[in-house]
Amino acid sequence: MGHDRPGRVLAALSVLPALAVAGWLLAGLPLLLLGHFAPLPAALLGLPAAALLCRAGTRRLGKLVEATSWQVAGVVAVAVASGVFNTVLHSEQVAVRRDPATYALYAAWIADHGSLPIPRQAEAFGGFDPWLIFAGVGFFDVPGGVVPQFMPGAPLLFAVGNWFGAPFAMPAVLGALAVLTLAGVVARLAGARWAVVAAVALAVSLPILYTSRTTFSEIPSLILLFGGLSLVCDALARPGWWRGVLAGLVFGLAVLVRIDGLRDVLPVLAFAGLLVAMRRSARNKGALGPGLLAGLVAGGGLGMLGGYVLARPYLGYLAGSIRPLLLICAGVLVLTAAGTAAAPFLARLRPPGWLPMAGAGLTVLLMAGLYARPWVQTVTRVPTHAGDQRTFTMIEAIQRANGMDPDGSRLYFEYSLHWAVWYVGLPAVVLATVAAALLVRRLLRDGTPFEWLLPLAVVGWTTVTTLLRPEITPDHPWAARRLVPVVIPGLILLATYALAWLRDRAGRRGTRLRRWGTALAVVLVLVPPAVTSIGTAFTPIERGEAAAVQAMCGQLPENASVLFVERVTGDRFMQAVRGTCGRPAAAVKRVLTDVAPEDQVRRLIERVRGTGRVPVVLAADEDQVAPYGRATQILALVARQDERSLIEAPNGTWTLRMNVWMAVSE
Repeated sequence: MGHDRPGRVLAALSVLPALAVAGWLLAGLPLLLLGHFAPLPAALLGLPAAALLCRAGTRRLGKLVEATSWQVAGVVAVAVASGVFNTVLHSEQVAVRRDPATYALYAAWIADHGSLPIPRQAEAFGGFDPWLIFAGVGFFDVPGGVVPQFMPGAPLLFAVGNWFGAPFAMPAVLGALAVLTLAGVVARLAGARWAVVAAVALAVSLPILYTSRTTFSEIPSLILLFGGLSLVCDALARPGWWRGVLAGLVFGLAVLVRIDGLRDVLPVLAFAGLLVAMRRSARNKGALGPGLLAGLVAGGGLGMLGGYVLARPYLGYLAGSIRPLLLICAGVLVLTAAGTAAAPFLARLRPPGWLPMAGAGLTVLLMAGLYARPWVQTVTRVPTHAGDQRTFTMIEAIQRANGMDPDGSRLYFEYSLHWAVWYVGLPAVVLATVAAALLVRRLLRDGTPFEWLLPLAVVGWTTVTTLLRPEITPDHPWAARRLVPVVIPGLILLATYALAWLRDRAGRRGTRLRRWGTALAVVLVLVPPAVTSIGTAFTPIERGEAAAVQAMCGQLPENASVLFVERVTGDRFMQAVRGTCGRPAAAVKRVLTDVAPEDQVRRLIERVRGTGRVPVVLAADEDQVAPYGRATQILALVARQDERSLIEAPNGTWTLRMNVWMAVSE
């Protein structure tokens, strides 16, 4: 039992989440591609893969972190408290209104069936018909069936909760692991005394609470990205080619979770090239480069393969943003190769003496400019396609609900840094800016602290690009999810470094000043995010949806073929009827209205009857189903939903009502 054991424990605990997630994804993706993603094969492959990566990533860590037992216990306690709190207050989003329900239904389908695409079962409606629609919001038509939008990484993780009978607990478990992961990065880069502070700051931030309570992809992405940063720190401290491979693999698999991971890992590609270029002058560091690059290519390649095979229509829908991103990736690769080839020449160059201060000054000016955007810029978009038009209409509705003049072209992206201020507090943002400026100056001056180069690059690159173009419907707390994978944890990481720096400087002027100054700084970092979160932290949203859908399933005839004749109900419940209830489901095409033409519905009812099945019609209102049989209400739910705030932090929830009426055509 050495005196450095707590540090080794914290170092190991904080990389285990990313390594375990990576191992599970490595096993789960091939099984899903082969159509055999089931509990037994997944356990037989996934658990050993996760264990192998965890063993490789934690062996011979040595003394990477200096920590006390109390600091380790504090980090673990915060992570556990976060998991318990968010499990108790979890959300239940299974009616497809926004992304979480799509993820939940995606996970439920592959947990039960182990394969994609989802069969249309057109034969249950008398065969294909031009008036039948099998896809809908969150789901695309492909040859052979229907596929959910989004990358498959997060559903592969959420499916574990379905197998254990707790489908809404898995996000909270991942949220707790995210807290542990960030604490590990902070312990390595700022010191273990700040790990508990960072853990609390992350755990109480509203976007983390929000995305840890339901099926979002942002929390798994956070685990992989910040777990990768810890693994790189470990590899720099104790070189070994396998550490580079593990770190690159973890980073690359972030693409399997979110396609935005391509952007987030671009600095890792450049950093790997730098390590390769340094082989002559710093062999230990440079030896990590090929391993890091190989792991990154392998993980990213698996991510792109999963997306291409299982989410191709989704990638096609995003082609306008993915193609430029791929071009940027190619450009970074070319520049990295060129820089590596020119390394001997570049090493002889000496940067001008003014560069470090200029870099620090530009860092401060950039953050100041982002903060000042609302006073000098109004970001708008004129609708050019159906997706833009839906966003335009939604923003106008939100503006009316908030008592604002309707203007659906507004995107409110100019407020993006203000969003971060809401959720981590102005003191944390200021401290993070100071830390970034200090680190830029030091790195440009003499290349130290080198272990900060990649974390600063990842956090800086993703934060700036995200804040410039969040590319999300700008109502909150919904838009806050965009800040979760990197921006919020990155700001907290930098803020803790600034706290450590201020503590050291204050210590030169006396112990009392250091003690009181540190306490005040910690309060300033922890209180603002807690104050923002308090209005919504204790109110779960969309509770009761799962039970309501199960009750609805119980009222559908066993051999029903379900026709949705109204838009909203079809969008929300078609996949739930198909997946959860196990009944064939389709929507009837609508022309200029939200309700399908009665003559076409009657014709399709006769086609269903001709198959020997029972035609069932579902819609939102009684009068929409009454023409086809006796109307029965089979779902009536009153719950809470997200507030939709545009220019201030959300501080409450709104009422949500959902109704489904059924007519069984005898």
